[in-house]
This record gives sequence, C-alpha cells and structure tokens, in this order.
Amino acid sequence: MVTRAELEAREAATLAPYATLSQESRGREHPEPEGATRTAFQKDRDRVLHTTAFRRLEAKTQVFLNASGDHYRTRLTHTLEVQQVARSVALTLGLNETLAETIALAHDLGHPPFGHAGERVLNALMEGHGGFDHNAQARRIVTLLEYRRPDAPGLNLTLDTLDGLNKHDRADLGRPSLEAQVVDAADALAYTAHDLDDGLRSGLLTPAQLADVPLWRELLGRAGVDGTRISDRERRHLHRELLGWLITDLSESSDAALHAAPLDSAHAARTSPHALITYSPHVRDLLRGSATFLRENLYRHWRVEMQVEQASRVLTTLFHALLARPSMLPPPYRDLAATWGTERAVCDYVAGMTDRYALDIHASLTPPPGTTPWPR
Repeated sequence: MVTRAELEAREAATLAPYATLSQESRGREHPEPEGATRTAFQKDRDRVLHTTAFRRLEAKTQVFLNASGDHYRTRLTHTLEVQQVARSVALTLGLNETLAETIALAHDLGHPPFGHAGERVLNALMEGHGGFDHNAQARRIVTLLEYRRPDAPGLNLTLDTLDGLNKHDRADLGRPSLEAQVVDAADALAYTAHDLDDGLRSGLLTPAQLADVPLWRELLGRAGVDGTRISDRERRHLHRELLGWLITDLSESSDAALHAAPLDSAHAARTSPHALITYSPHVRDLLRGSATFLRENLYRHWRVEMQVEQASRVLTTLFHALLARPSMLPPPYRDLAATWGTERAVCDYVAGMTDRYALDIHASLTPPPGTTPWPR
C-alpha cells in the first residue's frame, strides 16, 4: 500500500522546483491530522467532489438554460472541462496536478442559477449588503455553507486551495500559485472552445458569422476544413483541434516564461512581478477577439437575452418574497440570518438553487390565476 509519505516523496522527486508540494502545504484553518494514504491536496479534492454544491452544478446554466437541451454544456460539464485542461497543462509543466485539479473543481461552486445573468441580478439585489460575486461565494461555500462534520462549518480545506479561489482582492496576497494561474487560463480556454461549439450546435452562431473572426479563420486552416458549411462531424473535429492548439500554446508559452524567470520555489512564483502562465502574444490577441465576438453575437443573442430576462424576473421575485417572509427559508438559512443578516442568508439560499429548483419555487409563488399554489 502506498503511503502519504511516499506520495509526497514522489512529488518532491518529480515535480518542478516551482511547483506547490503537498508536504509544504500552508496547512488548514483548523489543524487536523492528514490521512495515511492521501496527500493534503488529494483530501481537498475529494472533499470538494462530495459536496452538495458540486452536484448542483449539473443543473446550473453555462450559456443555455439547463432545460434547453441534453447536449449543451452545464456548469458541471464546464467545470470538468476546465479540470481536464488544467490537469493536462499542470502535468506538462511539472506542477502539482492534484492541486490544479482541486482548484478547478471548486472554482465555479459559487455560481448561482442562470449563469452570469443570475450573478448580475444577485449582485444588484445585494447592493448595500456586500454585493455578490461567484468567486467569493465559492469560498463562502467551502468555508461556511458546506459541512463535513456536525461540530464545525466548512470543509477545512488547505490554505493553498482556498488561496486558489481568491481571484480578486489579492493586494495582500501576492500572485496566486502557478497551479491557480493554470486554472484561470484553463477556464478561459474551455469556455472559448465550448461556447463556440454550443453556439454552432444551437444555430445561434453560423459559419458565415464566424468567417471574419481571426481565431476561427486560423482554426479552419489548421484543421483543413472549408468552413462554408460545417457538418456535425466537422464541428466536433474543430472543437478538438481548437482545444489541442490552445493547450499546446499555453503549455509552450508558459514553459518559456518559467525558464526565463527562473524560479527555485513555489514562493518565488507567488512573488513574481509577472504572470508566468500565459499564452503567446498572437494567441492572446486571437482570444481577445473571440471573446468580443462571443459577447456580441452569442451572449447577447436575442434568444439568450430572453433567458436573461427570465432569470431576472425569477430571482428578483424569489429574493424579495423570501426577504419579506424569512420564515420560508429552510432552517439552516434561518440560522445563518441570525449571524449574517437576512439579506445574506436569502442570497446564500437563492444562489445555491439549481435552474430547475428556482423555476419550480417561482412557479409555486406565482401560480396562474384561478389555481391553488399548494395542496389542501
């Protein structure tokens, strides 16, 4: 049986000098003994995987509402794609792939129903009460809202994993670990590739629209696809080619930056004046252009805007109804209200809902005229 000490020794012997080693973890907020056969980061990963919040990602919007179709990405499948990219790049660069995997699995736990539209609505509703940000909510989930034992809140993850969830307000923290930087880059890579794929699959994007997008033109040339018409097989082929191209560029460009630094420790990476996980300048420009295209042509498509309007009405109705009558909150959230205020407790409850659950509760609160909302 392989022990934790042997796993830690493998890391020390095989990972790059700037990787974050499990045996050098900054510890946990509440000290606890580590396992006999798992590293600290493996334990973190497993704890994230077994949360209720992780399971709920299956029924939360990425771009298309969860009920729109069986094959569009959800927040869960997006998370798994980010995990795969992050793990692949971390392995190539000699980084701690388990830490990268853990941060990837946890990075979107805080997303509310209805995707970024839901986040904007909750942020507006929480004006004057701390606002709402999905990154901060992810940290709140793993440190407070999820329980792994009855006597203490949170998952008690390592400080290394928690730091990887801090994408903002890093003035006193320095740069995130290289593993966290890999996840950030993998996130952008994954949604660029799969949103193009889902946009084409749905018909909201057409090959003709994409013809003027530089990233798309170069991709067609690399894949040997004409692009005038795109079959399902060609679409899948293009998605694979795009992923391979971007992952290779990210890995090679980051490797060059790391060797040019050079670095002798994970601490040196966190104090570096420059981001070290990066794309080539050419690909960065292509990704910026594609992000602009997706924002204007997919995320603001009239059919998506209808979903945004639905999200706004549903979440606004739920928030104000629960705020007016907090007795409708489940007991754990009523307990939170006593400490954190009713607004934050309501926000926590609504943010944790899946698309389906939010729509169902909204329908219960706003039944059609002449119907009875609850059984008698």
